Amino acid sequence: MSAEAADREAATSSRPCTPPQTSWFEFLLQESLLEKHLRKPCPDPAPVQLIVQFLEQASKPSVNEQNQVQPPPDNKRNRVLKLLALKVAAHLKWDLDVLEKSLSVPVLNMLLNELLCISKVPPGTKHVDMDLATLPPTTAMAILLYNRCMNQMQQEKELTENILKVLKEQASDSILVLEAALKLNNDLYVHTMRTLDLLAVEPGMVNGETESSTAGLKIKTEEMQCQVCYDLGAAYFQQGSTNPAVYENAREKFFRTKELIAEIGSLSLHCTIDEKRLAGYCQACDVLVPSSDSTTQQLTPYSQVHICLRSGNYQEVIKIFVEDNLTFSLPVRFRQSVLRELFQKAQQGNEALDEICFKVCACNTVRDVLEGRTISVQFNQLFLRPNKEKIDFLLEVCSRSINLEKASEPLKGNMAAFLKNVCLGLEDLQYVFMISSHELSITLLKDEERQLLVDQMRKRSPRVNLCIKPVTSFYDIPASASVSIGQLEHQLILSVDPWRIRQILIELHGMTSEREFWTVSNKWELPLVYSSVILGIKDNLTRDLVYILMAKGLHCSTVKDFSHAKQLFAACLELVTEFSPKLRQVMLNEMLLLDIYTHEAGTGQSGERPPSDLISRVRGYLEMRLPDIPFRQVISEECVAFMLNWRENEYLTLQVPAFLLQSNPFVKLGQLLAATCKELPGPKESRRTAKDLWEVVVQICSVSSQHKRGNDGRVSLIKQRESTLGIMYRSELLSFLKRLREPLVLTIILSLFVKLHNVREDIVNDITAEHISIWPSSIPNLQSVDFEAVAITVKELVRYALSINPNNHSWLIIQADIYFATNQYSAALHYYLQAGAVCSDFFNKAVPPDVYTDQVIKRMIKCCSLLNCHTQVAILCQFLREIDYKTAFKSLQEQNSHDAMDSYYDYIWDVTILEYLTYLHHKRGETDKRQIAIKAIGQTELNASNPEEVLQLAAQRRKKKFLQAMAKLYF
Repeated sequence: MSAEAADREAATSSRPCTPPQTSWFEFLLQESLLEKHLRKPCPDPAPVQLIVQFLEQASKPSVNEQNQVQPPPDNKRNRVLKLLALKVAAHLKWDLDVLEKSLSVPVLNMLLNELLCISKVPPGTKHVDMDLATLPPTTAMAILLYNRCMNQMQQEKELTENILKVLKEQASDSILVLEAALKLNNDLYVHTMRTLDLLAVEPGMVNGETESSTAGLKIKTEEMQCQVCYDLGAAYFQQGSTNPAVYENAREKFFRTKELIAEIGSLSLHCTIDEKRLAGYCQACDVLVPSSDSTTQQLTPYSQVHICLRSGNYQEVIKIFVEDNLTFSLPVRFRQSVLRELFQKAQQGNEALDEICFKVCACNTVRDVLEGRTISVQFNQLFLRPNKEKIDFLLEVCSRSINLEKASEPLKGNMAAFLKNVCLGLEDLQYVFMISSHELSITLLKDEERQLLVDQMRKRSPRVNLCIKPVTSFYDIPASASVSIGQLEHQLILSVDPWRIRQILIELHGMTSEREFWTVSNKWELPLVYSSVILGIKDNLTRDLVYILMAKGLHCSTVKDFSHAKQLFAACLELVTEFSPKLRQVMLNEMLLLDIYTHEAGTGQSGERPPSDLISRVRGYLEMRLPDIPFRQVISEECVAFMLNWRENEYLTLQVPAFLLQSNPFVKLGQLLAATCKELPGPKESRRTAKDLWEVVVQICSVSSQHKRGNDGRVSLIKQRESTLGIMYRSELLSFLKRLREPLVLTIILSLFVKLHNVREDIVNDITAEHISIWPSSIPNLQSVDFEAVAITVKELVRYALSINPNNHSWLIIQADIYFATNQYSAALHYYLQAGAVCSDFFNKAVPPDVYTDQVIKRMIKCCSLLNCHTQVAILCQFLREIDYKTAFKSLQEQNSHDAMDSYYDYIWDVTILEYLTYLHHKRGETDKRQIAIKAIGQTELNASNPEEVLQLAAQRRKKKFLQAMAKLYF
């Protein structure tokens, strides 16, 4: 690098990151810093946001002198903005997957049109009429990118009518262009930031370097063909729903894509192909268009099932499903879709399929049981009237679906529980004996369990079985209806199995139609917004079942029994989906909350990030706009807290829809907290969001005074009420904050409340906290703030924060300061010592000076003084940056000391204090204590002639021993 270049680089790097009074894209435009910005590890704003802003600015319409709106002017500024957008896309290597996911269709359409324009594609000419082989490589590649994107966007649902019309007209042409591209044998090139700069600076270079075979980013022929084959396959597959013959074309393209991936490798930079999705496409094509040379043995299970369904060979489908219960190769959703298809055919009048539906449903149910899922409502309906044939088939499926020699214990346990539940749902003892005496039951169930099942069924049977008990006993006497109802209600209260709950309710409703069984237990409580909807269900059985399933699910969630809660919610969701979209959304919301709880209580505790689909569902809930859906406020709180706890600050600060900030106060609060976290490393003057957060919290903690005018005309204050001007009440704010776990967020909100606590005029002892300097130092209207509520909030927040992490020294110091300010000196010392212990390996290392500041040490000194531990005071005076001899000497003069006095002399390293002790004991005639002081002075490591390192080591050793002794005393 030349000296001049080095000077220019140094000058550029010394500039401020963001000049005042200019937007960031104007800054990039003026300073030509785009490339430098894009090279950052995490550029903010992101590249796709830059594209949007550049193109939006370039496409802004102008207004003439007559106030008429004119098209955007074709001036230098707009041309440069368009070029910058193209350069950002080139930086992203023209990755259409990234561009399509991040840009709206109009913006992407504008970007690709600009690419066509700068690549000298003649406007108005149909791409299908152009010979790609004769075009310059960058021009041909621009046409390919445009048509690949147009072909994929035709399925987009949110397009404007004009763009949709154009895309539909161009779809067939785009396919022809891509087909023609497969015939190209030469490598292609795509524009880079460098070639775009050349085009902008020297238009004459169009026919020179920018279109030569060596310009731009090289795209190998095989890579281009691989990507185009995949895109064409996807297009043909979408068309297959209306033209099944096109599936053959899709099959050909997908299998060619697999061959090309094998040739070029799956790590190609220019092929963005989802190989899992490709495998799914190939598998689907195998089913829809089986190869002519395939034999039955070579077909996949999908193809076999599809062929059997088309030919009506349903027994073979059942055989495949039973075999799959051992291998778990077919997805559960595919099996359920087959059952739905059979149900539809049966409902159309084909009664012969009723038996087939039951058998397929039984196979699916056994698969669900083995994998620990809830039994479906469909199986319960089909098994409502059991007979010998159904039970025989069910037992056969169960036996063939488990290998008892190789099966795991959980698998055996699931099957055993299923067999017991089936027995409990049967009324005929004959069928109970069929199951309990079967070989599988004998293997899985103990003799006592099987006998208990039979005994329970005998007690429930209303008839006297004289064959088993010839002598009439108490258990043979038929129970009265009221006793039977009471027993069933007791079982209903205890059960958490959705299938069993349903069976009990069916029996109860069969006995009486006058009772409302959702009122059986006073612990079955639902939020009012839910109960008002559920109790409006007309069918009594359905109403009771939905109410009880949801109430039990919420209770299980509260007591952290998440597995049972999930089963109950899943059964409730399946039930309400059939008749109530409103309740279906309610259940989806509750299951989202349950999944959040499950992750936070499980892998989330070890720091493992939640799965991406859970984060997406949380975003979807926050952005949902369904005004007539009942919702619980706690779900909104948990969702926003979830995003903060897992540092989804980018979403909360940049991607949250504007309407959410107006309609959901928790989202607004979350955005301010996230933005403050992001701004924290910056200079103090840039922390605008911190001021906004401060104002929001001050408003929440404000009170409004209510006055009354008396008969004498005087105005008197009656009472103060919590202000309604804030975005939420203080209790709601505290409830939300107690859901946070992210240390930085908790530290920020704690420092805010500490600062608000310190602002009051009558404060004597300030509380210290990290980052306290980012908040304003005053409030215009002090009288409006409820400082008592602020003090209570600080205490509750610190207590909560320490329950999350009891080893955070900053929070421990806050707790100690609170106790110090409230004259609880022993407790204050406990937390001051604990703060030092956690950051020094129990004082085996030096306590960092930013933890034990002079203010902390002085407060510890005052605590010891007020506790009459005067020797401890003298020792602590040595910890200050400048030893406080005055306080030390005064404390040593006290004769009424409650500490161990002379036993602490070994912890004193300052010779001046030791000499004063010698003088003091000599003056008092305390010979023994004087000798102890003299012995302490006489230690060689305290000799003033020693090197500074030796003296420092001696002081550090005594600090360690003294603080450890103090900790044992106060912990």
